[in-house]
Amino acid sequence: MHRQSVIRLARQSGVPALAELPPPYLAPSLHFNPVRSIQCSGFSTTAANAARGRGRDLSKNRGVSAIHRTGPKFPLGVSKYPLPKPVSPAERPPRDPTPNHGLWEFFPPDRQALSTPEYDIAHGRPWSVQELREKSWEDLHCLWWVCVKERNRIATSNLERKRLKAGYGQWEADERDRTIRITQKSIKHVLRERWYAWEEARRLYESGYRPEAEDSYEDSGEPTQTKA
Repeated sequence: MHRQSVIRLARQSGVPALAELPPPYLAPSLHFNPVRSIQCSGFSTTAANAARGRGRDLSKNRGVSAIHRTGPKFPLGVSKYPLPKPVSPAERPPRDPTPNHGLWEFFPPDRQALSTPEYDIAHGRPWSVQELREKSWEDLHCLWWVCVKERNRIATSNLERKRLKAGYGQWEADERDRTIRITQKSIKHVLRERWYAWEEARRLYESGYRPEAEDSYEDSGEPTQTKA
């Protein structure tokens, strides 16, 4: 605030000396007399007609909150159409069970949720990396999902065994699951090798290497040349 304005406010408020003036940012407080600055109204700013309800809530939207998911206090109509009623099981048309449904593959051959230890222990060794290297992409893809389906079946049996508290068959199921996991790791290993081989072939092709040139030199009897 300008110094002349501060002096003028000081004269109006009756301050005798300029040295006793407050800082300039407190100069607007000199407009008010401390004796007369008494609040004469209540703290609430609610209109006077709001109290005419005699304790009754006049707002119909009171209590509606989108954050806390609370609804209004009064019932509101949602739709003019009635809600659909579910059909009773007696009125439903009969359905023929499918004997060879695909979901039966997640269960043992006897179609029981809990497999026997004799069935879980009857398995062979896992596939080796050398054997999987001779398989095509389609064979590896099918073998992978066969392993996934078998592990789902084992998980179903383990869940049923835990629910029934059978107390047997856990070791046989773990051994079968371990064999399947070894096969899956071998499939990943073979696919990783093929990925690196493809990346190396692509890098050589982009650098200018062509295998057709070596084949032509071998057919003509000339020495082979390899481009860097």
